[in-house]
Amino acid sequence: MSFSVFHHIGLRRLILLLAVMSALITLANSFYATYRVQRELLITNTLESNRVYASKLAAETQTFFENAQQQLAYSATLLAEDFNNRANLVQEADRLRLQTHSFNSVLVADAKGVVRATSPDTFQLIGQKLTTEGALAALKARVPLISQPYISAAENLIVMISSPIFDRSGRYLGFVGGSIYLKKTSILNTLLGQHYYRDGSYIYVTDGQRRMLYHKDNGRIGQTETNNLMVPHQGPTNGSQQMVNYVGEKMLAGFAVVPATGWEVVALRPTLETLKPLEGLMLNVLRHTLPMALLTILCVWLLARLIAQPLWLLARSANKMDANDISEDINKISSWYFEATQLKQAMLIGINLLQQKIGKLRFEAQTDPMTGLYNRRGLDTILKYWHTLHRDFAIVALDIDHFKRVNDTFGHDTGDTVIKFIAEQLRAGSRDSDILCRSGGEEFLVLLPETSQEMAEQIAERLRINTEAMASPAGNITISLGVSLWRAEKNGDFSIDQALKLADKALYRAKQEGRNRVVLAPGA
Repeated sequence: MSFSVFHHIGLRRLILLLAVMSALITLANSFYATYRVQRELLITNTLESNRVYASKLAAETQTFFENAQQQLAYSATLLAEDFNNRANLVQEADRLRLQTHSFNSVLVADAKGVVRATSPDTFQLIGQKLTTEGALAALKARVPLISQPYISAAENLIVMISSPIFDRSGRYLGFVGGSIYLKKTSILNTLLGQHYYRDGSYIYVTDGQRRMLYHKDNGRIGQTETNNLMVPHQGPTNGSQQMVNYVGEKMLAGFAVVPATGWEVVALRPTLETLKPLEGLMLNVLRHTLPMALLTILCVWLLARLIAQPLWLLARSANKMDANDISEDINKISSWYFEATQLKQAMLIGINLLQQKIGKLRFEAQTDPMTGLYNRRGLDTILKYWHTLHRDFAIVALDIDHFKRVNDTFGHDTGDTVIKFIAEQLRAGSRDSDILCRSGGEEFLVLLPETSQEMAEQIAERLRINTEAMASPAGNITISLGVSLWRAEKNGDFSIDQALKLADKALYRAKQEGRNRVVLAPGA
């Protein structure tokens, strides 16, 4: 390409062009940085707000359960005084149900599980023996209890709160229990259902098995939650994270656990709704920034006219530089005034960036373009370096089972996607110090520095289990893995190539023995 068209352009115009481009790039970078900072701030604040809100609801729910248990414990004391008086039992059951509206229904059962009183007596259960999960659990426990959600005889999804009844001698008489209907109007609906917002925010509640106990969509109650929210079973009882809800919408979730029941209260807000104010904010930033940018360009144009002549001399000297040692030549230029010094520094910075780009190109030559993992050339470089350091390591060779069938069934594009999927599994299951390599086709190698046989086998087994459990673009797939070791003290008798071959042989044995397994190389 000829640059003769620029021969008649003055240095002043070139400086002006460079300054304008620099100003525009700086403006774009500042605009983008502002956008990213404000976006993260909105998301962080919303996540924290939802966490606090979920914690508040969880605390209120905990308080409700504590109050409900206290009511039942007091009633149990009253009922124990005259347990054989049916009218007294019915009256107390009605009082519990009607006084505070804490329960949808109340029942009193004796030690054999026979119903002595109910309120309301809609299903005429008096005299019948209870067989529901909540009643059996209360009879067996004989302590204050909050049952797991279960389906009642009337096909209601309920939770029972119960308190045992003992006479003055300590003899167990039975229990009094209050039921809360999860799919009908109840105290939990009142407690949780009045907190909707117009921005699409909502809450839901699940039990320890992630079964839905409360949701704005009543049809979801009783179903198992399938989103990607990860509530820890140990450690903090509240937190926040980004997730995708059951209809595929990105959400910002805060969660908290109710200590009395292990229920998880989750408050959500759509990510799109959270980021809506960002558009107006960025327009305001642009409106305030643009005039200053235009003024800056005007000032640069005026300054360019003043500095053109001396800088032209520096430019003529720069045009005679030898490309092989350009940095040395530029350093020899006498920068006798400030502007010349700045230009020289800018040129040196540009050369440094070019050298960084060359280094990046060298890195790309050692990586697999599809997966971003090391290719065989990059692997060889690492192996030579580790060999020099006498570094011990384990080798895991793995292969995608029936990969030809994936290509034949879904096509090569899907096959490539599956290879990328496996690469992501390797990244997710590896340590920062591990070396990941795509050695060819559907074959991969993982080098585990300073790793024992047992640890290497555990890591390989975890990779196998995680891959089998995760759904790939071609459905559930499996991998076979072979493990070998290389130890520096055996350097004279056992080469790295032999260790690699042993890992390949172990992989071949895993294939022969039925695939989807980890096989250790002999002597590993």
